[in-house]
Amino acid sequence: MAKTRSKRVRLHKSFRRSYREDYKRELEVPGIMYHIFATFRIIFKNWKLFLPLLIISVIMAVVFVGLMSESNYRQFQDILDQTTESMGVGDIGNFAKSGLLLISTVTTGGLSGGSSESATVFAVIIFLIIWLTTIFLIRHRLAGHKVKLRDGLYNAMTPLISTFVVFAIAVIQCIPLFLLIIAYSAAVQTNFLATPFYALVFFIFAMVMIIISGYLLSSSLIALVAVTAPGMYPLKALHAASDLMMGRRVRFIIRLVALMLALAIVWVIVMLPLILIDLSLRGFEWTANVPFVPICLLTMTCFTGIYISVYLYLYYRWMLGYKEDKKWTRKK
Repeated sequence: MAKTRSKRVRLHKSFRRSYREDYKRELEVPGIMYHIFATFRIIFKNWKLFLPLLIISVIMAVVFVGLMSESNYRQFQDILDQTTESMGVGDIGNFAKSGLLLISTVTTGGLSGGSSESATVFAVIIFLIIWLTTIFLIRHRLAGHKVKLRDGLYNAMTPLISTFVVFAIAVIQCIPLFLLIIAYSAAVQTNFLATPFYALVFFIFAMVMIIISGYLLSSSLIALVAVTAPGMYPLKALHAASDLMMGRRVRFIIRLVALMLALAIVWVIVMLPLILIDLSLRGFEWTANVPFVPICLLTMTCFTGIYISVYLYLYYRWMLGYKEDKKWTRKK
């Protein structure tokens, strides 16, 4: 055990000051824009694998988690219309209304139809299935192997328990963020932030909580990829991911911010026209009970899970020094 620990990367070995030259670690990976579009190209080039996986994921989510009911979505529309009328805004137009509907539906948790504990458990299991299957498929495709979706569904579940352990550790590492959310809710209700000094204290507290969770989660996300390797144990994956991320966390966090921005743009590009179509068909009676927008929202959610899996696996692969996957990511 002592020999194993001695092999781990330790850049700060004492309380003495560490200079940047001592802990700077070079990392040769492609740029952020290349990373974003390479992920799309891999998914679209292997659409015969990922499209059935997307359909199966949506079906499982509808059956086990539930779908946002069309009546609840219509209530969002009615509340939005009443709010704009009470504010004296009048008719804001379908384009602005579709944007507000998209934002309100996503931010208020309206993507899922079930809020019970069992629905949450099934949602986590479905996410892990998407995660493991996607990484299994993309690992074999980048290695040049011929693989089918059936192989991924049957064989990718082997590290399910190990992945769940790492996922549980990542949830525990989110405790500072949960505390921040609770503290913010209490501060808003008690007008704690009305005083400038107290607002500054809360801002410092919030930054400390975000930094702690960001520092811990940056390696845990990579550990979720590393633990999918055959024969990898959870703690070993966490240690390996921590060694890889040592001195590189800021660059990885920048990649995560770019990922969120790219997904936000994709959601706007895809969902706004679909919501506009639904608003234009609102006057027809036969569309009253058709959950068109909820199904599209759920499909985009499952696609987001697939995209994040490929995105993080590519970065992990590049961190390990693999370069042969360019034949899948560059244009012919």
